[in-house]
Amino acid sequence: MSMLPRLMSSLLITAGLLLGSGAVQARGDAPAAKVASPVPLLWKVTGPGDSRVYLLGSFHLLRAQDYPLSADVEQAFTASKRVVFELSPQDMQSPQLPQKMLQAAMRTDGTELKRDLDAATWTKLQAYASANNLPLAQLQGMKPWFVGLTITLGQFTKMGLDPNLGLDRHFMERAATANKPTSGLEDIDTQVGVLSGMSAQEQQQMVAEALDQADKADVEGRKLHDAWRRGDDKLLWTSMAAQMRGQYPQLYKRINTDRNDAWVPKLQQYLQAGQGGTLVVVGTLHLLGNDGVVEKLKAKGFQVERVCTGCAKPKR
Repeated sequence: MSMLPRLMSSLLITAGLLLGSGAVQARGDAPAAKVASPVPLLWKVTGPGDSRVYLLGSFHLLRAQDYPLSADVEQAFTASKRVVFELSPQDMQSPQLPQKMLQAAMRTDGTELKRDLDAATWTKLQAYASANNLPLAQLQGMKPWFVGLTITLGQFTKMGLDPNLGLDRHFMERAATANKPTSGLEDIDTQVGVLSGMSAQEQQQMVAEALDQADKADVEGRKLHDAWRRGDDKLLWTSMAAQMRGQYPQLYKRINTDRNDAWVPKLQQYLQAGQGGTLVVVGTLHLLGNDGVVEKLKAKGFQVERVCTGCAKPKR
């Protein structure tokens, strides 16, 4: 099975870069019947005194039907004095984010995108661009990673998954309304560097496989979205993160492990006595597996438990 949907979906679930730039507009489906609240990917980390950190796994594109959230998540928000994100709301709203994103994505050596793609991929891209109103003339001046991500984001948004309804955006608005302080675990340059640091081979593969999988992206996206809604951390790990780690070890290390390692000391600051509760909303991938923040904080000696009323087995 092709790795691209998992690679691209990992990027989407890990870092909401283009989602903050306004580069993609969602074309939502008609409202559906109300469904149950998602089962949260939520963990509570207990520190000394009253300090608690709630780790909430985000999906960066959601539907209106994914709200309201579960009582577990609402209680974690209420119990928290502050809310922490990958990027602060100030950075997400800053004009510097799309500016730096586009600056990193633009070709500066006088060459065109076509040079980096084989003939078959270029032909497919021309056909896709024509069928989907993609401005190929403009994309000629962009690097392949930007083009691949744009294609996959476009496929996800056709499903009605909207970046403006992502869990991060939701809690940024909630924190502002509740006057709770907010901050980010990293800055704009760090997040942009996650994508712009991809090798030429990785970038070329992104475009080729994005095109190959364009017709199937809704299936892959629905699978991942459904797994997130069910709180199925095992499926998300095995079908996305573990395979990505095996097939793209350097990229996986750059977008996940290295960043997790950088975040843990920052999270430990919120686990000192007197800090109270902190809600941390980050891409789900960062919380999964032995590379994840959950296991890294356990290894530091903190008590960590999954908060999941919906996961409880019925009593007999």
